[in-house]
Parts: sequence; C-alpha cells; structure tokens
Amino acid sequence: MACMQRVQKSVAARGDQQVASAVAIQPRISAKPLLAGRPIVADSSALLLVGRAARQQLKATAAPPAPAPSSMPSKAMTGKPRALISLSDKTNLDMLVKGLAELGIEIISTGGTATAIQNAGVPCAKVEDVTGFPEMLDGRVKTLHPAVHGGILAVRDKPEHMAAIAQHNIGTIDLVIVNLYPFRKTVTSDPAPPFEVGVENIDIGGPAMIRAAAKNMAHVAVVVDPADYPQLLEALRGRQAGAEGAEAALSDLRKKLAWKAFQHCSSYDAQVSEWLWSQVGSGPAPQMTVPLQLAQALRYGENPHQAAAFYTDSSLREYNAGGVATSVVHWGKEMSYNNYLDADAAYQCCCDYSEPTCVIVKHTNPCGIASRGDLREAYRLSVRADPISAFGGIVAFNRAVDADLAREIREFRSPQDNETKMFYEIVIAPGYTPEGLEVLKGKSKNLRILEAKPRAPSGLSLRQVAGGWLWQDADSLSPEGISFKCVSEAQPTSQQLEDLKFAWRAVKHVKSNAITIAKDGRLLGMGSGQPNRVNSVRIAIEKAAGEVQGAVLASDAFFPFSWGDSVEIACKAGVKAIVHPGGSLRDQDAIDCCNKYGVVLLTTGVRHFRH
Repeated sequence: MACMQRVQKSVAARGDQQVASAVAIQPRISAKPLLAGRPIVADSSALLLVGRAARQQLKATAAPPAPAPSSMPSKAMTGKPRALISLSDKTNLDMLVKGLAELGIEIISTGGTATAIQNAGVPCAKVEDVTGFPEMLDGRVKTLHPAVHGGILAVRDKPEHMAAIAQHNIGTIDLVIVNLYPFRKTVTSDPAPPFEVGVENIDIGGPAMIRAAAKNMAHVAVVVDPADYPQLLEALRGRQAGAEGAEAALSDLRKKLAWKAFQHCSSYDAQVSEWLWSQVGSGPAPQMTVPLQLAQALRYGENPHQAAAFYTDSSLREYNAGGVATSVVHWGKEMSYNNYLDADAAYQCCCDYSEPTCVIVKHTNPCGIASRGDLREAYRLSVRADPISAFGGIVAFNRAVDADLAREIREFRSPQDNETKMFYEIVIAPGYTPEGLEVLKGKSKNLRILEAKPRAPSGLSLRQVAGGWLWQDADSLSPEGISFKCVSEAQPTSQQLEDLKFAWRAVKHVKSNAITIAKDGRLLGMGSGQPNRVNSVRIAIEKAAGEVQGAVLASDAFFPFSWGDSVEIACKAGVKAIVHPGGSLRDQDAIDCCNKYGVVLLTTGVRHFRH
C-alpha cells in the first residue's frame, strides 16, 4: 500500500515530476531476454505501476536502441538505381563496377568487397551506412536487415509496398550481385578443417539476398556468376539507350538469372547437407540432392534420335577424385554419349591394375588387357587378344604416353592382315610427353586424345531406374583384399596364382554373366553378357583359341552346374586353373570335376556381378 500511495501522489504532480517519480519506484529489471517486447521483471510489484508516465517509462526501458539514420541517401532521395555487391569470388569485379558506375548506378557493398571496389576507384557505400547498424556476431549478421531486404523485395508496382519502404526511408535495390562463401573449397581442403570451421563457412546472408532478389525477378536482377557480368551490362546499356526491345530483353534476362540463382543456392545447400551428413550420419542419407553442372551438350545420346548432355558431379565426394568426367580433351572430335561410357569403362579397368597396363574396350567391355613393363608390348598384346573387337575401340593406359608408345599406336597394323592400321575412337592416359602428344595427333584428326587423373572404381555409384535411383558403393574390392582358397586336390603354382588374380581383377569389369581366360598377365578371351554362364564360357574359349591350353579361367559368379556344363567344358578345353566365388548347392560337383581332370579350383567367397 505504501508503494501504491507513492505512485498516486506522483501522478498528481507536474509532468516532469511524474517521470522522475516513476523512475524512482521502478522495480529492478532482470538481465534476461525480452519476451514479446516487454521486460521480464524481478518481482510482482511492477504490476502495481499505474499511470501513463509509468507505462511509458517501462516501454522506453524495454525497447532496444534505435539505429542511427542512414548516412547514404536512399534511392527515393537520389532517383538513381542501386546495386548491392558482396563477393567471395571477385573475378572481373573491376570491369563490373566500372561498368555500373558509367551507367550511374550507385553501389552498396560489404567488407572486403567494398575495399576492392574502392581500390578500383569506384565509390561505394558500405552496408552499415545503409542499415544504420554495424556488422555483428563475427560477421554472421551484416545484411539481414529491413533496409536491405525491404529494398530488394518491394514490388515496385504495388503502392502499399512503396509506401511502406518510403515510410521507413528504405530505398529500392535493383541489382543484387552476390556469390557465396567458398564452402566446398573449405571443407575439402587437406587437412580437413575442424567441424566448427566448416559451420562458420556456411553462408546465411548471401543465400537470403540471392533468394530474395530471385523471387522479385520482375524488378530485380540477381547475378551469382561472374561470367554473366558482360551480358548484364549489355542489357542495362541497351535499356538506358532506349534500344528497341531492350526492356523486354532485360526482363527475360532477369528471369534466366533468377533460375540460375535458385539453382546456385540449391547446389550450395546440397554440398552443405552432404558435408553435415558425413559428420553425423552413415550409410544412405534419408534424402539427398546431387549437384550437377552442365559440361557439354552432346550431339545425341546412345542413338541419333535421343537428345543428350554430359554433366559433371559437384558433390564433395567427387572433389579431386579424377576420372573421365574431369578429363582434358587434347585433340579430336567432340565427345559423344557412347564415348563417355566407353572411356569410363576402359579407364576404370586400366587404373584398377597397379602394374603398367593397357586396356582396350568396346561397348564398355574389355576385349584386351595386358600388363607389361614395356607399355608398347602391353598395347600389342591387348590388340591381339581380340583384334576385330579392338578396331574402333577405346585404348587406355595407366602410365604416361611417350613418343615411342605414341608411334606404336599410330603405326600398328591389325594382326588380321598385318596391313590395316588400327583405328580407335579414343586414347586416354594420365599424361603425355609433349613429343608423344604431337606424334599421336598425327594418327588422325578425329582421334580423341584424353588426359585424366587416374581413378580405379571408388566412391559412390548411382544408377537410374524408372522413377528412382539405385545407390551403392562402387565395386572397389581388389584381389589383394580377397582370400583365395584352394578346394581342389591340385595346388596352384605361383604363376597360376598370379594369373588367377589377374583374371579375377579383369572379370569384375566384364558384363555378367562374365568369364575371363588369361595367362602370363594378359587377357586371352572373355565371354560377356550372356543369359547363361555356359555360353559365356564357350565364347571365352573360342576367343582364346589355341592359347587356352594351360591358361586360367575366372567366373564372376558361382557355377550352378559342372558336369557337361561350364566347368567340364573348360577343363576339356585345356584350362588348368579356375577361380569362382563358390556358394552353389553343387559346389562339390565343381570340385569333383576339377579333381578328375587335375585342374586347380579356387574359391573367393566374393561375387562380381556387373549389370
């Protein structure tokens, strides 16, 4: 009651005394966050405060300090268009800002970008001059302010929007030129950064501005790619000059740039999501987005009536992984859809071998493989394995091509007639000597010469089916990671064991049902893609011809039958050692058959289906 009486007396006094009295009896405010715009008080006596003066004083205490008015005139005052520029990638920044300045466009910028613009001799205002609010929270909050987003998002032909921003002295922003923190570069660096560093490189303000500008594409142009600066400046100059159709052209450009901006943010978010899942999850993520970048529009797909294109994968897992997708085409015709498929099959197979190796592929199946210290000899042996299939194929090496090897490729004649020069679609290798490259160019103006970082099967494999995708680890299992168990009476020699490993490595690159026959570090014959295994065995034996005697055979899956079937056919043909996964109900038949013919039989417990 004493408190109430003091307040009532204060209300009866003069106005300036009212405020003083209210301050004198105001309860202590606790240092807690504000809730719904009101302070949280330490005791309930605050409820006893009455009178207009007391309420006004509490409201003044609860409100945050008002920002200082902008030191830069708004567009409403100057009548000039404005551009907001905030860049991590400052490529061609000088050209951009000088072009904008010539067009009379005022520039607002942030941090290091503002400094770079000023160093280029172009005036610009800093964002804090526009917002009247300093950068805070270690840079986490810079542009997240109504003075920025109101200027971007206001719909120019809605009077209520324009009245709202005018009431708060917010000028419109007509161009938003932003690219994002280099998140991918940061999290893929070696050594990998701490988790906290990755988190701090997740851009917040940038995507917010990009999305806001893209949404308001009817009035705002958003640019996320320096490659688009010339087109933007050209469109702006055309409009300023009053060129016919310039306004419509600029409108169309804004829409295209908006699409690109949303896609840019989508790819960025996909990389952030992928990285976070790698930190907190395992196995297949409940949801995933794969960021793809158009590398090339192709003439057609597998057949001329099918449209096609080639995209590179910007996922973090593909960073610096090598392979055909990031290869350099030094020479030759434009790559086709089928070229990419065949080159990838050849190079992954070749890079799966650690010894100097040549692989020749036709329709994604290896028709020739040989490992030799001399790559020229490896090349010759690969051709001889199946010269008919090798003609028009793809040749891959896992070592650099020098001038001697290049001359061998250029001049080698088909073993079929020893006259016809071998023709190839592609040669791919991890490198070329300068002379080797020049020699190889002389083979044909159409020969595609590719250089790619080596890549054996690794990483994630995605494959499309109608309405969905299949996710699996790549088949990266090598013979070194497998236990070869001899289940026959005959034991393998050291040479046979090496040949069995060679054939086993090869068979995983052949389409199922797959059979390979090999000897002395080279493929003699293979059977691929047959609905039944026995036909694949017959084809492989036919291709190996007389060299099948004393050779070894590998099967990508177990033999369901042996007597009068695959195993006995191979034994009768002269095969001396066989390797297969095992696991059939009739495995004993395979063992008994090999024992009858004195053939070595090994099992691996591992299957290598390839569909």
